[in-house]
Amino acid sequence: MKERKSSVKSNSQSQQHQNGHLSPFKLAKLLDREASWDKDQLGDVLHWIRQVVAVVFGLICGSIPLVGGIWILLYLVISSLIIYGYYAMILEIDEEDFGGHGALLQEGLFASITLFLLVWTLVYSLAHF
Repeated sequence: MKERKSSVKSNSQSQQHQNGHLSPFKLAKLLDREASWDKDQLGDVLHWIRQVVAVVFGLICGSIPLVGGIWILLYLVISSLIIYGYYAMILEIDEEDFGGHGALLQEGLFASITLFLLVWTLVYSLAHF
């Protein structure tokens, strides 16, 4: 039992200091160009960045009484540019290792469109009716 506890402790320490980088749960890794990413980790980060953008853009569109389909297209363009800028310019990863631009740009896209429309409609309805 004691061996098991010590092996778990040493295993967690090795994960923290793997390749001299922070563990995958540290926020500093989000901006670390030298950090190693696997496909699931990067997909999760891109998904949640897109969800945050959806909430912020939905709040803006709902509070300023914007209507029309052009704002949905503008949201798609802006969120895709933010995602592209993050993985191509900040992380500087090779997108071919993760399935190409298409796979990375569609990560979390449909869930974020739904969230954007929900927040936009909710804020617009509560604030202007």
